[in-house]
Parts: sequence; C-alpha cells; structure tokens
Amino acid sequence: MSAIRLQGISKHWGSAAALTDIHLDIAQGSFCVLLGPSGCGKSTTLRIIAGLETASSGQVFVDGRDVTDLPPAQRGIAMVFQNYALFPHLNVADNITFGLSVRKVGAAQTRARLQETAELLGLTALLARRPGELSGGQQQRVALGRALVAQAKVCLMDEPLSNLDAQLRQDMRRELRELQQRLALTVVYVTHDQAEAMSMADQVVLLHQGRIEQAAPPRELYARPATTFAARFIGTPAMNLVRLQDGRIAGSDIAVAGPGAQLGMRPETVTLGRGIPATVQSLEYLGADLVLRCAIGSETITVRAEGELGVARGEQVMLHWPPESAHHFDTNGRRIA
Repeated sequence: MSAIRLQGISKHWGSAAALTDIHLDIAQGSFCVLLGPSGCGKSTTLRIIAGLETASSGQVFVDGRDVTDLPPAQRGIAMVFQNYALFPHLNVADNITFGLSVRKVGAAQTRARLQETAELLGLTALLARRPGELSGGQQQRVALGRALVAQAKVCLMDEPLSNLDAQLRQDMRRELRELQQRLALTVVYVTHDQAEAMSMADQVVLLHQGRIEQAAPPRELYARPATTFAARFIGTPAMNLVRLQDGRIAGSDIAVAGPGAQLGMRPETVTLGRGIPATVQSLEYLGADLVLRCAIGSETITVRAEGELGVARGEQVMLHWPPESAHHFDTNGRRIA
C-alpha cells in the first residue's frame, strides 16, 4: 500500500511552472528522497504533501485518504525543517512537547511520550537545557524529537542535515536511517546531496525543471540512468558522456560499438593499459584515487584510477572499458535499451 500518492500534481506561479504533472507512489515504511539541483521543485513537492502549498492541479493522498484540501494539522504528518525552528526561550522538553500541548494531549500521556522519545534520541540528560546550550547535532535531534513525539507515521524532512559539518552529517545520516527502519516510519526527505540520497534511500526521486527525471532505487539509478541528466547527476566523478559522430568518437577516427548520439561510461569502469589511445590533460590526486582527464579527439574522458599510479600530464595512455559497462543515449538524452 502507498503511504503517499501524488496524482497529476502541477504548481504554477503565473506563467512560471514549478511542477508539471507529478505522479508518484511512496510505499509505506520506506525512505524516499527527493533529489535534484536548486530550483528543480523538490521543496515545493514536499510543501504540497505537507499542505503548506496548494497545488494548481492534481490530488494528494496520505494512507489512501484524499488530503488535497485538508490543512496540515489534519493530514497526520510531521515535519522537520532545515533551520530546526526551535523556540530559544523553551527548554528541550518543552520544545519537544510543544505540539502536544497545542493539541491538548493529557499531561500523563505527554510525559510518557517525552520519556520514550528522549530515550530513543539520546536526549534524556539534555531535557532541561535550552537550544542555545546545544550543539548542532543535538538541536537536530530535538527537532526530530518534536516530529516523533506526535507519533505520526509519515515524516517530511526538508534538508535537515545541511547545517551540520561533514563528519556529523555522515553520523546523523546513519542514525536517521536506523531510526526510520526501527520505527517503520515513512520518510520523505529533500536534499541536493547525492551522497545522502544514495546512502539512505529506498527510493530516489530525481527531479529536474519541475518534472520527475527518474524514480528508482539507488542501485538502479546508478546502474541504469534513464537520461543523460540522471547519468551526470548521480556518481562522483560524474559519468562520462562522449559525443558520437557517424559511429565514431567526435573529432577522432576511433569507431565504437553501439547505437545512439552519446556514449556513457562510469570513470571507475575505464582502465589503463590497453585499448584506445588518449592524452592526459589533467590529474587530481585524492589519496586512494587518482582522477585523470584524458582527451580523445574533441572529447574528454574521466578515469578513476588507483592513487599510486604514476602518470604525468601530457602523457599518452591507452584506455579500455568493457562493452557491457557502456550506456547509450539518443539525441534527446534518453536511454537506449
């Protein structure tokens, strides 16, 4: 059963289209990530699910119930914002239970929920502190606790880790995923960071210019990108996309097998030692990895090699990639099966 279903959702501001004909099913108990560059429509999609924005057309269903015209409080969802939105004059306990007091939940039930949530998030010893006395990671846990204490089965998160440093962000990704799985929450999570999407999601919804470019599990998105945009957006370094002219690499007389206008290959599938001659244009040493950018005709191919490899700029090398690792795209940037 779908916890959330979007049917034909579009959003316009005057003549500008923020979202166009979005159809999406999010399974119950899954972790769905809305991924894409700034301005692609991911936060607008989340706000429409929450009821903070009204769609120009289409319907929103939560647990099979049409909530399109319902206010946020009646949708049975919780939300965690990017800026945490904690009340500075309230302590941790009061911040977590604020929503319960507004809903007039009884004192005994409020205490029980607070204790359970605080233990779950490791906040028991911090309940008397105010937000200004907490670290960024602790504030993030308080904001998450405020969502969990409502005991909603659907939780929406708008880039909740973006204010944290890199190491803490990595730790919180793991904790958040473990928590979601333990509580069987349905999470819809907005980010522009592909590492967050690939490491946490059951389903990644890649948005581009207000449309769904591809919706798939992380492994499928990486292994079988549906478009050149998906191919370039997922993966570090990005997938190589080489222009083909009359079955040859553009600007060269090197023929390649397969159909299409563009040939794609992941940098980690390209090896050195045999195959097609190329010239090293630049290199980037990253410790375990060495990223080479090599020229063939008018095209550039990125290679991710072992960091200990001894190669110099301007050197001639031979490149090879297995035919089964190649991706083929047509003139419209769509994958050719």
